[in-house]
Amino acid sequence: MTDSGNTVSAFVRVRVTICYDLRMRKASVFTVGLALCALCFAVAARGQTEAGRLELAARVTPSAAKPEPVRQFTFYVLTKSYEDIVKDVEEKDPVPPRNEFIDGLKVSPELRTWLKDHDTLDLTMPDLDKLLSPEDILNVPEFLLAYERSNSGGVTKGFPKPKYTDKDKTEHPEKYEKLREEYLAAVKKFIKIYPETVSGVELELDGVNPQRKWAAIQSERKRRVQHLAPDTAQINYLAAKADTDLEGRAAISGLAPGKYWVSSLNLDAAAGDMRLRWDIPVSIQAGQTTRVELTNLNSTEARSYKP
Repeated sequence: MTDSGNTVSAFVRVRVTICYDLRMRKASVFTVGLALCALCFAVAARGQTEAGRLELAARVTPSAAKPEPVRQFTFYVLTKSYEDIVKDVEEKDPVPPRNEFIDGLKVSPELRTWLKDHDTLDLTMPDLDKLLSPEDILNVPEFLLAYERSNSGGVTKGFPKPKYTDKDKTEHPEKYEKLREEYLAAVKKFIKIYPETVSGVELELDGVNPQRKWAAIQSERKRRVQHLAPDTAQINYLAAKADTDLEGRAAISGLAPGKYWVSSLNLDAAAGDMRLRWDIPVSIQAGQTTRVELTNLNSTEARSYKP
């Protein structure tokens, strides 16, 4: 009986000890849980205290009119200037070098050389004749043909006429070359005596004018940039956005302290004859409200910037 009693007593003591340990573990877990919750609330409360607030007021003033609020318009708070974002997109999609473009034109080698030596690609501009010397007209096939069309056929009295034919080029090449040199000399003399006959030559160069193709390349690249830049801004640099109310006001809370830009991206705020955009730097301070007024005076147009 003594051994049995000792066994039972030992069993009871072990069970009591186990139960006590379990209660202590549960209490410890509960205490730790409370501490973690309190810490989370404290961190959240501190974050709310450190965050800043931004208040916007946007107005557009048409010519000879009163300011009008920019109603129901979306403004974007970016971590980078939209102007710089546009430049980044443009750098990744550059316009081909001018000389490379000229090398790809289907024109004579002489015209390619002339284009590289002159700061123009528009052969139909009204003052083209001021850029053309008699040597240019004689040495560049496209210019000579345009000059002949502009002055031959009885349009210009006394204009030289060639005494050779295309047939002579193959059947009598020496005769062809001699007569052609005489013709070119006569044309050169005629241009020097009557320089005004060069005027109007641009009207005959539309078919070989590279400006149209160059403009199309630039226009297509601009379209791509205008499409991609707003997407890049919102995907990579958007901190917040807000729509203005009927008074042209908007507010954004919970912004981390730092430097931002208030931007309309590539969208215009319109009122009367005015179309404005903004890309304004702002500084957000911890626990403070920053107020920004968007007007004609701080628009991108006022700074002569048009992305």
